[in-house]
Amino acid sequence: MLNFAATVDVRIYQPVDKHPAIFKTFESLAQGETMELINDHDPRPLHYQFIMERPDQFEWEYLEQGPTVWRVAITKK
Repeated sequence: MLNFAATVDVRIYQPVDKHPAIFKTFESLAQGETMELINDHDPRPLHYQFIMERPDQFEWEYLEQGPTVWRVAITKK
């Protein structure tokens, strides 16, 4: 079982605020720490953004994949 340093439930944010909140939380993680992302849809575009902006700096693991809730563990390398 993963031990999360932070959880970001972006379902409570306005769309424009979701990615900034996620990246702010990711930046606050120490190396090796993991955050939990909770969303109401597949965060695939966010995954692509991580790949483009933070290559080789994270690990991405789906914990739950819908149909109403997606949970992802994002670990800072």
